[in-house]
Amino acid sequence: MHPCPCQSGQSFEACCGPILAGTPAPTALALMRSRYTAYAHGDVAHLARTLAPEHRAGFDTADVSVGMRETQWLGLEILDTEAGGAEDSSGIVEFVARFQAQGQTRALHERSRFRRDTDGSWVYVDGETALQPVKKPGRNDPCPCGSGKKFKQCCGRT
Repeated sequence: MHPCPCQSGQSFEACCGPILAGTPAPTALALMRSRYTAYAHGDVAHLARTLAPEHRAGFDTADVSVGMRETQWLGLEILDTEAGGAEDSSGIVEFVARFQAQGQTRALHERSRFRRDTDGSWVYVDGETALQPVKKPGRNDPCPCGSGKKFKQCCGRT
């Protein structure tokens, strides 16, 4: 059993694994976590499938695939949620996703909107984002991926 990349504290098999395999997400937060995990695992099909239908035509799977290969996802922090529960029709999830790309560590801060479609499944609608550079952690700083290890013993290992 491996920890889920979304840092829920659960195993991948108990958290995002079933959603990536096609089980509908029960909440907007669960869908958001699964989409982060899809980026970490390179699952472009899940990202396309969980995108609101009106945005799918503009989703470039080839471009997203290239970006996934060039990015290492380091951690997810949920900042806030509004609605998005099992009985809601819409919801908002605010989060920070940390990643490394092109030799730089960055953070994506987004306030994402989700809605429940007519078939009952949650979809990602859009979000307000801010891409922020993040200071590279020192060797003895905690790793930003959330593993609890020092940076030099985790993502900073060469």
